[in-house]
Amino acid sequence: MNETENPYAAKPWVKHYDKGVPEHIEYPEMNVYKLLDNTVEEFSSKTAIWFMKNKISYKKFKDIADRLATALVDLGVKRGDVVAIMIPNFPQFLFSFYGILKAGGIVTACSVLHTEHELAYQLNDSGVEIIIAWDSQLDKINKIKDRTKLRHIIITNVFDYAPMGSKNPPEIVGTIQFLNIIEKTKPNIQDFEINAKEDIAILQYTGGTTGLPKGAMLTHYNIVSNSIATATWVGPDIKRGKETMLTNLPLFHIYGMTVCMNTQIYSGSTLALNPDARDQKSLFEIIKATNPSYFPGVPTMYMRLLERDDIEDYAKYLKSIRVCNTGAAPMPPEVLKEFEERTGGKIIEGFGMTETSPVTHSNPVNGLRKVGSVGLAFPDTEVKIVDIDDYTKIVPMGEAGEIMIKGPQVFKGYWNKPEETAGQLKGEWVLTGDIGKLDEDGYMYIVDRKKDMINVSGFKVYPRELEDVLFEHEAVENAAIIGIPDPDLPGSEKVKAYIILKDGFHETDEMKMEIKEFLRQNVAPYKIPKFIEYRKELPESLVGKVLRKDLKDIEAKRRGEEV
Repeated sequence: MNETENPYAAKPWVKHYDKGVPEHIEYPEMNVYKLLDNTVEEFSSKTAIWFMKNKISYKKFKDIADRLATALVDLGVKRGDVVAIMIPNFPQFLFSFYGILKAGGIVTACSVLHTEHELAYQLNDSGVEIIIAWDSQLDKINKIKDRTKLRHIIITNVFDYAPMGSKNPPEIVGTIQFLNIIEKTKPNIQDFEINAKEDIAILQYTGGTTGLPKGAMLTHYNIVSNSIATATWVGPDIKRGKETMLTNLPLFHIYGMTVCMNTQIYSGSTLALNPDARDQKSLFEIIKATNPSYFPGVPTMYMRLLERDDIEDYAKYLKSIRVCNTGAAPMPPEVLKEFEERTGGKIIEGFGMTETSPVTHSNPVNGLRKVGSVGLAFPDTEVKIVDIDDYTKIVPMGEAGEIMIKGPQVFKGYWNKPEETAGQLKGEWVLTGDIGKLDEDGYMYIVDRKKDMINVSGFKVYPRELEDVLFEHEAVENAAIIGIPDPDLPGSEKVKAYIILKDGFHETDEMKMEIKEFLRQNVAPYKIPKFIEYRKELPESLVGKVLRKDLKDIEAKRRGEEV
């Protein structure tokens, strides 16, 4: 099927947009930090950040970011230099992000869960000479410093911008105190011209499908356009300068960075920061204190809140939440239903990836929401579904294939990795590595990751399909499916299920038989797992996505293979 026969060119999804959401938006070509500068002009005195009961206005936010930008230039940061941030959801992450961009630098955000090896790799690959870090990470940084180009380590504390924080923290040998340079530096930074569509704003590392992490080069235009499009999508329900955003997702992850931070700064919202996403009690207290209207999350986040014994104590405070959006993993329908009943808010599923800044799809806020789908392509975003083995062949509407995306949010390529870039970028289109399909209305459904597809004697088995069925069993709390090599049939695999049972159910052989019988009633025989293993927990990413690769590594080690 050639481009002239492309059934996706008609964009059937556009007719299902909410009223007020346009098919096309004019995006300004500017430095990302202008999102902050522009909002300060409109909402100078509004609270930008709520953190541990401390309130920081947009005017103060800009002043700190400008002081940091000036200090970074004084430390030798030049246009195009990469500067690292290794901070959880503290105000200092936001100050650092905007300060680096205002200084002309490129941001690379490091997970605070990085091992020494992972941190050293990212710093070396990106050429970082300055890192701004949480002081609890200092020991880790010092251990790998000599293996990197690091010249300066700027450290900050969880209490630096809390009400009880010290205003004159002592200097630690070999470091610079964040608060001290902010206090000593007067803002003196000039705007400069950039090529927004070419100049890199963020070097965001992603594991990809195989091998070492790759730095996705996201331009200023990528980030600005995706932030504005995301704000426009929820525009009818989220009012500029009037909202509070519950910021529980890690800001060093692209989902949190765009949806919770940059989109909200563009919209003039208050960011209610939770420094520890694993602390649900703290999250409840933040909801009680700030009455947020917007709560981006991931399925496991909503699940764990619903499981808490004290949820009834906070039920009335949850009613402030009007809009939730979820991504990164499939949302079990029963979780969606219960959370909506308790809050009165709407959960809208969406889709994105690091290479697309990240958002490409979402269900509408007020229009037709199809539970189980990730919704409609964003304004200015094109999608097509192609043959899994030949991306030049477009498959008919309704059939499954690999998703390709084109739009202003599509990344520039991978940092210093031209071969990997050529493998994923095809002209203006990016191969996502996800298998999906579109229905007649243009709503997209994710079938699975291409790399996770299981080959059972030539038959395709998609783990996500089986996991969705398992979630419907009354005993199953969580589940993951992978393929393991079939020793009797080279090139073929056998299906294995990992299952966490709900409280009150027992890990017996009889339960395994019951689960298999349940699957037999819902899926084809070749999809039934040959093996079921009970687990107390599953390996997860920071945003709650089950890491099937880690499970495959565990299986490989059991077989005595190197991973």
